[in-house]
Amino acid sequence: MQLIQETPDLSAYLAADEAIDHHHPLVRERAAKLAKGVANSYEYAQAAFEFVRDTIPHSQDSGDLRVTWRASDVLEQRTGICYAKAHALAALLRAEDIPTALCYQKLDVVHGLVAVRFNGAWHRQDPRGNKPGVDAQFSLDGERLAFTPDPATGEADCPVLYAAPHPVVLDTLKAAVDRPHLWRALPTAL
Repeated sequence: MQLIQETPDLSAYLAADEAIDHHHPLVRERAAKLAKGVANSYEYAQAAFEFVRDTIPHSQDSGDLRVTWRASDVLEQRTGICYAKAHALAALLRAEDIPTALCYQKLDVVHGLVAVRFNGAWHRQDPRGNKPGVDAQFSLDGERLAFTPDPATGEADCPVLYAAPHPVVLDTLKAAVDRPHLWRALPTAL
């Protein structure tokens, strides 16, 4: 699949916004801790991915009723669904000047992930969190995502690389009073 930048300006994929608040002290502190002991930006990106994937439970898997959407809140509360975890990973990567886009898959609902730019190309990564039947891995040599869309059922990869969270996703997260409410309102299209 050909990934399409929403904007040709790479600096947009380094910017902070209300959801990807990479200037927040919690984000900066975590980025600094992750950066210690790594040799390069690739190792940092993998460490940040594994941190979000493995130490911040997906709230549906854990049963956590809280809804997070801002990266700093995801890091502080240690919970979030796929979109929130993607926001946290994007913030950690952008904090270390790694261009990061938000991207989506159309499954039964819209699923959120990120793409990182290395060696002149974008590489999608899925920090959703592993569980039986889900084995997402950081990779620049072929995708190792949590889910593979089934076109026969109407599922698809969305090719657009967004610099900021899609408004449909962000509005849904912000309007949710708890995870059960969020689950009933998850977008099925962008």
